[in-house]
Amino acid sequence: MKVSVIIPAYNEAARIGAVLEPVLAAPSVHEVIVVDDGSTDDTAAVAARYGVKVVRLPENRGKGAALAAGAREAKGDVLLFLDADLTGLTPQHVEDLVRAYAEGDAEVVIAVFRKGRPATDLSQRVVPFLSGQRILARSLWEKAAAAAEGAEFGVETTLTKLAFREGWRQKTVAWEGVSHVRKEEKYGFWWGFRDRLRMYADVVRSLFRRP
Repeated sequence: MKVSVIIPAYNEAARIGAVLEPVLAAPSVHEVIVVDDGSTDDTAAVAARYGVKVVRLPENRGKGAALAAGAREAKGDVLLFLDADLTGLTPQHVEDLVRAYAEGDAEVVIAVFRKGRPATDLSQRVVPFLSGQRILARSLWEKAAAAAEGAEFGVETTLTKLAFREGWRQKTVAWEGVSHVRKEEKYGFWWGFRDRLRMYADVVRSLFRRP
C-alpha cells in the first residue's frame, strides 16, 4: 500500500508548514503533493522548500479541482486528503488514519476533530462527513473524480453521497487536539464570513447535485 497525501492550498503560506512537517515525519506516507490553487501569496514557494511535489493551478478553481489535479499527479494506490490550515496535527494522527484504513473494514476513513476548538469539535460531531481529512483507494476516487472536480467546497458532500450510493463502508477516527484556522481569522471578520457563507452555499448545492 503506497499512500499519497494531497493537500489543496489557497493562500496558506503562513500555515502550510505546520501541516507539512508532521506529514513528512509520518512513516506510512510515501508521497506528498501540494496543489497551489491559484494563490496570490508564497504558498507554492513555501511548500517547495519542504521538498514536496508542488502542482500550481494558474487560477483559483476551488477545492474539488485542486484535489483532482493532485490525484492525477499522485503515484500511490491510496489517496489521503488533508486541509492546508490544520493546527495541532502530529505524525501520530496521520499514522492513526492510515492504520484505520489498513484494517480493511472500511473503504473510506474520515478523521474528525476532538478536544481541539469547541466550534470545530461541534461542527464535526453534527456533520462529520464535512471533514476534509479522509483516506480512500485511488480506484474509488476515480469513480468520484468527475463530480468532485466541479464541487468546490462541496467536494466532501459529493464524496459522501457517492459512498452511500455505491455502498462503500465508512468509518471515522478521532483526532484529539486537531482543529483548523477559521476563515474569519485568515481574512478578517467580514471577508471570512463572506467566504464561510459561500462555502455553506456550495455544500448545500452539493446535497442536491447528483454524484
